[in-house]
Amino acid sequence: QVQLVESGGGLVQPGGSLRLTCAASGSIHSINAMGWYRQTPGKERELVARIISSSSTNYADSVKGRFTISRDNAKNTVYLQMNSLKPDDTAVYYCNAHITTTGRSILSSWGQGTQVTVSS
Repeated sequence: QVQLVESGGGLVQPGGSLRLTCAASGSIHSINAMGWYRQTPGKERELVARIISSSSTNYADSVKGRFTISRDNAKNTVYLQMNSLKPDDTAVYYCNAHITTTGRSILSSWGQGTQVTVSS
């Protein structure tokens, strides 16, 4: 019914940058919040950044000043620009969106995840 597809992960050296992209498609009437989470083995998934509008964003303390979340409502897409990456940022990154479908159901949808590895 609704799909989220992430892209942009990969291997980068410490101090480098990556840009993650997540595009939502399917039976979408509207999207409220969109966000990025990350998870490492043996740990719970944690919020990285979340956006409702350009004036309403929040970030994990560990990424403030380094990561920037943005969205393109016309494309149902959310981005995560990650700068000054550290080895501790290594994780699988998941996209999440709170979607109202054309059938007026409200879903919390997840992408399949994209691996980000920060290593020299």
